[in-house]
Formats: sequence, structure tokens, C-alpha cells
Amino acid sequence: MSVVDTGLAASIAGRLAPPGPSLSLSEAADVVVMLRDLTDEAEAHVRSVTGLEGVVGPATVVDRAGWAQANAEGFDNVLSPLTEVLTRKQNKLTVATTAKVTGVQIGSILAWLSSKVLGQYEAFQPEGEQGRLLLVAPNIVEAERKLGVDPHDFRLWVALHEVTHRTQFTAVPWLHAHVREEVQNLITASKLDDPEALIARLKQVASSPRSGSLVEMIQTPEQREVMDRVTGFMSLLEGHAEHVMDGVGPSVVPTVQHIRDQFEQRRRDKGGPLERLLRRLLGMDLKALQYSQGRAFVGHVVGEIGMAGFNRIWTSPETLPSKDEILDPASWISRTA
Repeated sequence: MSVVDTGLAASIAGRLAPPGPSLSLSEAADVVVMLRDLTDEAEAHVRSVTGLEGVVGPATVVDRAGWAQANAEGFDNVLSPLTEVLTRKQNKLTVATTAKVTGVQIGSILAWLSSKVLGQYEAFQPEGEQGRLLLVAPNIVEAERKLGVDPHDFRLWVALHEVTHRTQFTAVPWLHAHVREEVQNLITASKLDDPEALIARLKQVASSPRSGSLVEMIQTPEQREVMDRVTGFMSLLEGHAEHVMDGVGPSVVPTVQHIRDQFEQRRRDKGGPLERLLRRLLGMDLKALQYSQGRAFVGHVVGEIGMAGFNRIWTSPETLPSKDEILDPASWISRTA
């Protein structure tokens, strides 16, 4: 039993996910083949830029429903500690009812997100299991059409980003365990096993609304401390991947500057009022900030001490940058020198 009915969430997301771009069967097959080939090609470029050697393997190319299914299943792994606590404190009927409700809610959110995500490395896997590298084919095709960029170059550019994430997690032995530990810390600090405390925080937010994401607004002080660490960590991972995407240069991706310019404009375009509201509530604006701040951090550090010096960042959790150090890369260099 789980606190989220993941089967229901996946089913709802699959039904509600917006249709992708129009493609014939042969065109769709060609996209899948190219994405897999470009993922293989990206491996060598990522190793060359980062100096890291991770696990090599094929990409799993999915549609929007497939991405939603994978992420619905991932909730079981992320929330399993909370499930254990709740099943001890509450009766099975209450937990089952809650799981249905949250399944509907999560499924609706995943349906909306399923048209936004280009790719993903499955970092939240059970201990000992290897995550997959997912590429969401309809979203990649839709994005390249809207941006007016070269399909081959854009697909390789996206592959470089996701392969970098897989390399991070498979080349650094302690990274998976660190993520699982921080997720556990976040759940513990959030006090989700205390519904009355959560309701009290929601009432406080409702009575004194302020800017920020819903996640930020209902945080406990303890959770905010963990979130600051996680923010620094995620900014590092995203900035590192952004650095690699651009670091391969025009000899590998001839139109890389045009792609970067168009893609940055895409990030600035938040859509209509409803989409802007959803992005703010789900913290997606914070995600965009992590990309830009992390990219600046990695660029500064590599420029000052080279990639070999930067790679001491992967020594242990203690050498990861804090949220403040992401904004002040010189302080991280000084601390770890």
C-alpha cells in the first residue's frame, strides 16, 4: 500500500496528457532511432568535457504517457518512508482513501508536466537499481518545431544534457545514496505524517499570502534548511549539464548558439496566466533559476581552476556547494582548495 495510487495517477495522466505533434509512423520511427543514436554519440562528448566516466547504455524513448507512467512509479520510491509511517499511525482504509485522492491530484499534475519535459534521468530508484535515461520524443519534436532550430543539432543538444545527468549519478558512487538521504530528510522535516500541523501551515499561508511557490510557502523551518541544501545540489547538477551542452562547441553542434538563444527565450516565455500560476505554485520558476545560477557557477569555477579542479566537487557530500556558494563560486573554491 502506498500514499499515492500510482496506477490511478498514471492512468489519469495518460488520458489527460495533451496530444503531441502530428507525425507519421515512419517519421516517429526515424525520431526514435535518431534519438538513440545521438545518445550514444553524446557519451563520448560528455566524457571529453567532464572527465567523468559513467555507465553507458541506450536511451529509453517514450511518449508523454510513458513519461507520466515512469514518474508515477517513481513516487513509490520517493514516498516509501512516508508510507511506512502513515500505515503505522492510520488505519488501512484512511490510507487507501488518501492514496486515491492523491493519485488523482498527482495524475493531473503529471498530465500537464508531460508536455513540458524533454528528457530525464531516473535518479530516484530503489537502492541497487540503475535508473533509465528517458527522452520524451513528442516534446523534443514539438520544441524544435516551435523554436525553428535544426532537428539533428537540437536532439544532440538535449541528449548531451540528459547523458550528463546519467554520468553524474553513475560516475559518482555516493550520489544516489545522498539523494535518497536528502529526500528522507525532506519528508521527515515536512511533518507530512502530522496532518493537523500541515493544515495549520496551509491556513497560515491562506491568511497571509505571499509570493513564492506553494512548496516554499508551506515549508517548516527544518524543511527550509534541507531545501537550501537541495537547491544548491540541484543548481550544481543542472548547471553542470548546461555547461556540457554548450561546452562541446560548434564543431559538434554547429548551431549551438542559435539553439541556446532560442531556448533561453522559450524559458522566459511563461505562457498564459494559468500556466504562469501553475509554474509558480509548482516551483518551476525556481527550476529555471537553478539552470542559470548553476551554469554561471560551473562556468566560473572551470574558468578559474579548470575541469580537473572543478571535479573535486564530487569528492563527498561535504564538497558540494551550498545555496550561498552557488551565488559566490569564489567562496567554494576557497573552502575546498
